Amino acid sequence: MALFVIADLHLSLKADKPMDVFRGWKDYVSRLEKNWRSLVGEEDTVVLAGDISWAMKLEDTLEDFSFLHSLPGRKILLKGNHDYWWSTKTKLEQFFSQHGFSDFFILHNCAYRVGDYALCGTRGWLYNSETEEDQKIVLREVGRLKLSLEEGRKLGGIPLVFLHYPPVYDNMVCREILELLAEEKIKRCYFGHIHGQRAALKAPAGSFQGISMHLVSCDYVNFCPVRIAQP
Repeated sequence: MALFVIADLHLSLKADKPMDVFRGWKDYVSRLEKNWRSLVGEEDTVVLAGDISWAMKLEDTLEDFSFLHSLPGRKILLKGNHDYWWSTKTKLEQFFSQHGFSDFFILHNCAYRVGDYALCGTRGWLYNSETEEDQKIVLREVGRLKLSLEEGRKLGGIPLVFLHYPPVYDNMVCREILELLAEEKIKRCYFGHIHGQRAALKAPAGSFQGISMHLVSCDYVNFCPVRIAQP
């Protein structure tokens, strides 16, 4: 029962927004499928850390989720900044149930126990938030992460945090989220959002303030789910 993570699939099997126009993304869906099937088994779990589908409406995600459903393993979904189709947890669960997608689970104000781990997380927000509106969003995301971590404590296990936005980028930090991670003594954090090798150089890698940081954007990890190793 292995645990994997990957972010930023940016699927567009129906939406007219192919990622192949970007360098390194040619035939990315087939590459992703090949890698996924070679690594992930039916009893395994994959966390999808945001930006899953380019669809604008939930009903337009059907082809993308049908593709993901065809792949082995349980999938735990986290919202990204481009997931405009995202609705309430109840509506998403109803949509998945309607189409027989029993392998999808929503990580939103909750947590999941997988083996020795408690999976916690939220979307996060910009690491350079300065406007009043941005600060409101940051505080809301911090509140959601707190709820998730509280549920994780009830489940027991080693807490892992999954975000879409990195809590640190270049010389900018999302102070409120970092403070919460430190307060909760989180040792590992996984995130996406950052694309391109040059941009990735500015993302945290390795230990940052005692937290092991991991960028898992699809193109950065060569369209290959990253296995989370036991401590």
